Amino acid sequence: MAFVEPVTLQDAGVALVPLGLEHEDGLRAAAADGELWRLRVTSVPAPHETCSYIEQALQMRAEGHRFAFAVTDADTGRVLGSTSFHDIIPAVKRVEIGYTWYARSMQRTHVNTTCKLLMMGHAFETLGCRVVGWRTDNFNFASQKAIEQLGAKKDGVIRGHALRRDGTIRDTVMYSLLVGEWPEVKAQLHYRRALHASGGTPC
Repeated sequence: MAFVEPVTLQDAGVALVPLGLEHEDGLRAAAADGELWRLRVTSVPAPHETCSYIEQALQMRAEGHRFAFAVTDADTGRVLGSTSFHDIIPAVKRVEIGYTWYARSMQRTHVNTTCKLLMMGHAFETLGCRVVGWRTDNFNFASQKAIEQLGAKKDGVIRGHALRRDGTIRDTVMYSLLVGEWPEVKAQLHYRRALHASGGTPC
């Protein structure tokens, strides 16, 4: 039995469904909203790479390393982006959340906050994880800020850690959140989402 079993997570009009080849067209359209593949510090697939992107995610799922979701509009099924549990380590009950991106029109909306609530809730409350981690490019300052706003703590920087899509070598910034920290983070994320819904900004 896999540590992360197939599941659909849904709340506030957002549904995370297991990523499959049936999402290829929707994923391509979401990436085209802002031409996100042109950003050197993300892993968003270019149009001609969308199929192989999904196939690689499915292969990693079969190997137990990653479980990818299509982020969708719960009412229409429109694909808004993608996110994953990855670097799954059942022995220490740890997962990381990453490979996350959204169509530009969905950025700075409630979508990311909702996805994080769903994924952290599933990790801590269903899978029984002790820790959830994140990693990001040292030059992806927007991602670092977003992770820190979640309440995650910075663990450190791994230098010379991975290749970027343009062939340069990146340093990786690591973050984590412990299970004991989750209740306060959960309450804060619900507050931020409610504030956004009322027109008071954050999300």
